[in-house]
Amino acid sequence: MTQQIRYGDFQRRCDVEQEQISYNRLTPVVKTDNSGKIIPHIHPPIVLRPLDVYRLLKNYTSPRFMDQFRSVVPLAIYLVLFQIFILRELITDSWVITGGLLLVIVGLMLFMEGLRLGLMPFGEIIGNTLPRKSTLPVVLVIAFLLGVGVTFAEPAIGALKAVGSIIQVEKAPVLYALLNDWSMALVLVVGGGVGLAAILGTLRFLYAWSLKPLIYYSVIPGLMLSAAALMHPEVSKVLGLAWDCGGVTTGPVTVPLVLSLGIGIAASAGKGDNPMSGFGIVTLASVFPVIGVISLGFVVAFTTTPAEIIAAAKLAASAASAAPAWYEESPGLDAVLGVRAILPLVLFLFLVLRVVLKEPIRNGGMLTYGIILAIAGMITFNIGLTYGLAKLGSQSGSLVPAAFMKINEVAQSPLYAYGIGLTLAVLFAWFLGFGATLAEPALNALGDTVQNLTNGVFKKSLLMYAVSFGVAFGIAIGLLKLILDLPIFWMLLPGYVLALVLTYFSTEEFVNIAWDSAGVTTGPITVPLVLAMGLGFGNVTGVIEGFGILTMASVCPIISVMMTGLWVRYRASQQSNESLSSSLETAAL
Repeated sequence: MTQQIRYGDFQRRCDVEQEQISYNRLTPVVKTDNSGKIIPHIHPPIVLRPLDVYRLLKNYTSPRFMDQFRSVVPLAIYLVLFQIFILRELITDSWVITGGLLLVIVGLMLFMEGLRLGLMPFGEIIGNTLPRKSTLPVVLVIAFLLGVGVTFAEPAIGALKAVGSIIQVEKAPVLYALLNDWSMALVLVVGGGVGLAAILGTLRFLYAWSLKPLIYYSVIPGLMLSAAALMHPEVSKVLGLAWDCGGVTTGPVTVPLVLSLGIGIAASAGKGDNPMSGFGIVTLASVFPVIGVISLGFVVAFTTTPAEIIAAAKLAASAASAAPAWYEESPGLDAVLGVRAILPLVLFLFLVLRVVLKEPIRNGGMLTYGIILAIAGMITFNIGLTYGLAKLGSQSGSLVPAAFMKINEVAQSPLYAYGIGLTLAVLFAWFLGFGATLAEPALNALGDTVQNLTNGVFKKSLLMYAVSFGVAFGIAIGLLKLILDLPIFWMLLPGYVLALVLTYFSTEEFVNIAWDSAGVTTGPITVPLVLAMGLGFGNVTGVIEGFGILTMASVCPIISVMMTGLWVRYRASQQSNESLSSSLETAAL
């Protein structure tokens, strides 16, 4: 209940708690020389005590640290409690995992601050200046190259590369080759898909295209190519990876940088006043990489035989018996990957700004500070990912099957009856997806945006719960896919067909919101955990590959948000009809 106070009491309280300071106390005393000229005042250097430094750093770092803390720690606690009390196993290497999780939090804090100070200003300047100084083909080429560059800088790409060593080459040679021998080509293909999405997103901003046709023309070919891959015994094992790549690409680097470029171009062209113009590009960036990865799988399958891949893997394993160089293993490898992810992107943005646009670098010191933070954050995050998130997720995922099945002849019997253990495993995945999604900062930002754009009709809380429920059911269904060893295609097909049908009956606004909501759910926390959990589960149960959970976690929120949108439209129309009927009755009386 709101407390009412008298204005006189308020004014008296303000008078008591304020102190008037003379301006003369804040300025130095004016001194003159013998000729009467004012002697310039040289202020003594500011001396900070250690306590002052601590207070300044605390106020600066505390809120940024807590943002990442709230995303990471609740999920880690949930996994630990589930493993101890439900799976009845202690955490192996608990201190190593704890240190890794702390590095993940610090790394993300540094990286997000560096992204805001060092990389985002580049995207905004280029987006606002590029259309005025360059032709449309040049704009589109730069948008494409930017899409490729941001893919390398995504934190979750490191998680995708890290799972390559977990795949058993004898069971899935082509999949193993993609994640190891062809890993650079894989990232380039994924980046090419994001670059193509940046081109189409930019054109959509300029010409106000509807998102619906672009969805039809991208998702339907992706499903058709997946059906063709299903006919090939080796490429069919790549489908889970291909569709998971769509979720990996839409992270904290790709979305803001590409969006700032596209919206800046639209604003410079005088077409940036559409409130929904910011939506849609995330959708395209999560669909086009799927087509590229499946196509690359066909290339690998047609150019290399499984026997050659297995022989090359064994040769590499024998060669790896020698002591690796410092840059070939963690943490040296993590440092190299962190620099390689950020520095080329920064150099590209710098060259575009200076060579193509001939614009000066403003606030160079702040930009340099941001770039240093981004590189340091990426390195720290990679190390934490190796020793913290990936290790914890893999450990939990490998122990979940023990709840309902006997792993091998030596292992003990299942902890629970099959039905109870299976239910516990699915509930574990459901709550993991629900909690991880609610903790994603990008979802909170999307909820605020949607509530403002729909004038409160689609409330932030409603969207967040709709997305979270969709992700929760998606991860649970994805886990069932691993347990039952079902082909991913037969789970993709009904999901995306239903999504396309709902797209047809939904309005443009809700289509934009629903398809983009799938991208914000797969952030730098969710992706490594889900990937490691799925692969750890798959290796223990003998499933060929543990991909596919992220795929279902992407399609299910699309369905849940569009169904919620249809319900919101129905409720709004009912209220409008009731209001109209009430007005007519009042007029009749």
